[in-house]
Amino acid sequence: MSEPLPFQRARRPEHVELRRAAIFAAARRTLSGRSVREVTLRDLAEHAGVAKSNVLRYFDSREAVFLELLVEEWESWLDQLAARVQAEHDAAPANVESQARRLASLLAETLSSRPVLCDLFAAMSIELETNVSLETARSFKRRAYSLNDRLAELIPRAAPLLTETAGAAIGRALIVTVAGLWPFANPNDIIAAAALESGNQLGTDRFEKDLGDITTALAIGFGAQCGDD
Repeated sequence: MSEPLPFQRARRPEHVELRRAAIFAAARRTLSGRSVREVTLRDLAEHAGVAKSNVLRYFDSREAVFLELLVEEWESWLDQLAARVQAEHDAAPANVESQARRLASLLAETLSSRPVLCDLFAAMSIELETNVSLETARSFKRRAYSLNDRLAELIPRAAPLLTETAGAAIGRALIVTVAGLWPFANPNDIIAAAALESGNQLGTDRFEKDLGDITTALAIGFGAQCGDD
């Protein structure tokens, strides 16, 4: 962990971006093996090697820093998803149920491999959007809507019998499901021990399985609607 360094205000745009990038990189380091709910503004400042007040010169708040990280992680996941869809496009099954199961497996597998993204989705509405300026909120929502649109386009490419309207609905439901399911499947040590005593094994494997099952049901349901149209 870095010691706070003497701070000089950035006066040129490129220097401002360098300061923001350093704080942003520190945010990513703080999430190594930790949940975003455990990371304080002090943690961010210490990892960036600056005082807390200097973090706030470049971001509204701790929450604004993590919203930026969420956008970057979200974009990276969609890039990965697009590459997988492109590589597997010719192998798409011929019926809705098989396509739905393959789609659900792809979404669950790629998301479970990105714990930081899942943790940020879980914190997005209940924590990260609660302490930002209107300008930051506008910027984040504009990019989030664009990323949702991109996901809506990718889903019917992975499952061609689904419409883009169905893709949009599945995409919205997917993000909400991840937000609720991730903290449930990854509780603190006390809750995990209590769950295990009751015969419930939680963790990443449980998250991937449950997410796959829920997404399969969603995709099959929307696929049946598409067939009725």
